[in-house]
Amino acid sequence: MSFYTLIITRPIILFELIFIMVSSHDFVKDNRNKNIKIYINGKFYNRNKAKISVFDSANLLGDGVWDSIRFHNNKFIFLIEHLNRLFKDAKLLDIKIPLNKKQITGILNKTVKLNKIKTDGHLRIIISRGIKSTPYQSPKVTITKPSITIIPEFKKTEAGVYKKGLKLVTVNTIRGPQNVQNPQINSLSKLNCIIACIEAQKKKADEALMLDINKNVATCNSTHFFYVKNNSVFTSTGKYCVTGITRQKIIDICKSKKIKVYEKNFKLKEVINADEAFVTGTFAGVVPVNKINNKKFKIKSDNL
Repeated sequence: MSFYTLIITRPIILFELIFIMVSSHDFVKDNRNKNIKIYINGKFYNRNKAKISVFDSANLLGDGVWDSIRFHNNKFIFLIEHLNRLFKDAKLLDIKIPLNKKQITGILNKTVKLNKIKTDGHLRIIISRGIKSTPYQSPKVTITKPSITIIPEFKKTEAGVYKKGLKLVTVNTIRGPQNVQNPQINSLSKLNCIIACIEAQKKKADEALMLDINKNVATCNSTHFFYVKNNSVFTSTGKYCVTGITRQKIIDICKSKKIKVYEKNFKLKEVINADEAFVTGTFAGVVPVNKINNKKFKIKSDNL
């Protein structure tokens, strides 16, 4: 039995973690999204009327943080962990969110109720530093409290990608050190990941497999990376990737089930020699990898 089979066949353990979310960021088109109501700074607006100022820090500089939360079977998935990450990242950017976690939870509940979302919901929380008096990077010209936007969507993952798996390629863009731009922060400034994503797409791949400054495998541009060798599970140290919530759940499950799991540095050569590989993410859940560069990985139908 492969590790991937073990994970998928433990529904009691993973009822919150994976449920049916086992694909990449491809999703099933839903016409209800044309009429969603979006929260912006205390009010709800229809999608076609939801707007922010051109002087907002998010628009001018990508200055802020974000998080995404799944809503499944009338329940937010790992809500506390997502809010903890959001507040942690905001603090690291010296942004004081004007609402507390309880208040944001209340707005999230109101958002799904107003939009009549029962399941397969995806909510993006965006916190910007606020509106500026002039286009300039200094927080000193910010003239309002931080802005809060919540975008709800009916967003079900595309099951076909799950069956096919993902193709990853290594790229030239790397994950940098904390004293350049902290790679652990889920910031609005995603240029590093965007450039890596563009590189991967030009190579006809689904995602980029990114290295760190020491040429160790760090993460993918929008998901976290794992590989399996001899029934042991490996992932990076986490030093050069966004704090991963689904990633941590996989690590916790491995430990609780006495599966050897290692958070360590490793090179691409070790990955190429792996038995299996998969990625994790809030929207994706757990997704098998079918190819890394020129190395193919077999995805057995009985694993799905």
